[in-house]
Amino acid sequence: MADEAEARVLAIFRTLAESDRHALQAYAEFLAVRGGMRSTEAGGGVTAESGGAGETVVMAIKRLTRTYPMLDRRKLIGRTSQLMAEHALQGRAAVEVIDELEMVFERYYRDTIKPES
Repeated sequence: MADEAEARVLAIFRTLAESDRHALQAYAEFLAVRGGMRSTEAGGGVTAESGGAGETVVMAIKRLTRTYPMLDRRKLIGRTSQLMAEHALQGRAAVEVIDELEMVFERYYRDTIKPES
């Protein structure tokens, strides 16, 4: 049964686009750490896909949401909305906001996977 499940996951993985592969890998690592595996055994964490030149703040939020599907969006909405408002209403540069969004998502991911004491 485990061999069948493993083969199925591998078959699905091979059909996914690169960004979706990153998301699946991140989720698998999250589950492994949550289940008791040390983060170094699980691969050390998530490697976010990069946004590239010309990425908008909205595109960055969508990319980070795909990269970190295991995170509870409701817990990120406050800070994400605040950063979006700083960009849209106060004219803060998109590149600065995107850099901070990446740090927010990464920090929340790290806090989420920490083993509970």
